[in-house]
Amino acid sequence: MEGIYLDHASTTQIDPGVLGVMLPYLTGKFGNPSSMHAYGREAARAIDMARANVAKVIKSSPSEITFTGSGTEADNLAIFGVARTYADHGRHVIVSSVEHKAVLAAAKSVEKDGFQVTYLPVNLHGKVDLHALRRELRPETVLVSIMYANNEIGTIEPIREAAEIIADFRSAHPENRGLPLFHSDACQAAGALSLDVHALGVDLMSLSGSKIYGPKGVGCLYHRNGVRLEPLLVGGGQERGIRAGTEQVALIAGFAEALTHADARRDRENARMRRLRDHCISVITRTISGVILNGHPSDRLANNVHVSIPGIEGEAIVLMLDAYGIAASTGSACASNDLNPSHVLLAIGATPELAHGSVRFTLGRKTTKSQIDEACQRLAKIARRLRSISSIRTQQNSPLLQS
Repeated sequence: MEGIYLDHASTTQIDPGVLGVMLPYLTGKFGNPSSMHAYGREAARAIDMARANVAKVIKSSPSEITFTGSGTEADNLAIFGVARTYADHGRHVIVSSVEHKAVLAAAKSVEKDGFQVTYLPVNLHGKVDLHALRRELRPETVLVSIMYANNEIGTIEPIREAAEIIADFRSAHPENRGLPLFHSDACQAAGALSLDVHALGVDLMSLSGSKIYGPKGVGCLYHRNGVRLEPLLVGGGQERGIRAGTEQVALIAGFAEALTHADARRDRENARMRRLRDHCISVITRTISGVILNGHPSDRLANNVHVSIPGIEGEAIVLMLDAYGIAASTGSACASNDLNPSHVLLAIGATPELAHGSVRFTLGRKTTKSQIDEACQRLAKIARRLRSISSIRTQQNSPLLQS
């Protein structure tokens, strides 16, 4: 049967128009942007144009954009770059407990360097506790990092409200000279939510090409003018000394084109996918008993459906769906080899058993209602099958049967 791809939160295929923009820089226009000759100048102009296009989407200055090798690298550059640059001012960092592991692992790493890290709790829907944020800010806090939209359960975080709290704290402590800085991982929000950095009130923001029908292996970090960053990569001084290494012009050009295209069709696609998402949730909850919808019921990404099905393993669901040609996931693709339960689901109060029984459908541009109906029908049959097996195993392991 023809495959049904419902894992767009993990990655997307390259848009044909994006590929068309990339191809010239993979063939004839192959110059090194640092070279002084015509080939190099041509490549440098392509990067300048891409930087300007990204800046236009997020309402920033081109000088505030640094291209990276991924969204993970952008997150790492924000966490390590700020922590190491401003360590003399303070050694306290605040992150939410539901961040992508690119942020959480970086936070754990700076803890080893002597920083204290506060992990903000979230409510049952995955929304960060703003009262806890206000309470945990202190004069030695140099960075707060809260993701814009959760990659697993789709919850949209109150970024503007968090920014206002941080701004109020700065005003009350002018001696901190503009600290703490506010970073948001917006990799999952791109193409779905407005990325206006001034309206959001962020000082740094991470983006990735792989979620917006662009190429993998490229992303960017917005960092407001005046924000200093110690680089992760040093060498030839590319990207104004913030990210060394010969730029991959084709990926950068493709990323900028993908971001521009995704933002332009954002409202139209959101409306379409929201209808499909709500239909999917309705069918699943109607046909499978005991299903729990994870994430906020309304403040969630338009393409995200994340449910827990008590009594069965999410990995088994995903493998059985795959046998029918349906691609889904249990959560973050970056954690697919991790046998531990999702830290996001544990943070919202799920038991380890329930967390293991989760499945995520994430819709895309080519997703249709008939595909949703097929996937939901298969999921219901799989759930019944796995529950019957689980029931048999439970009876076989009963102490009454063993006595």
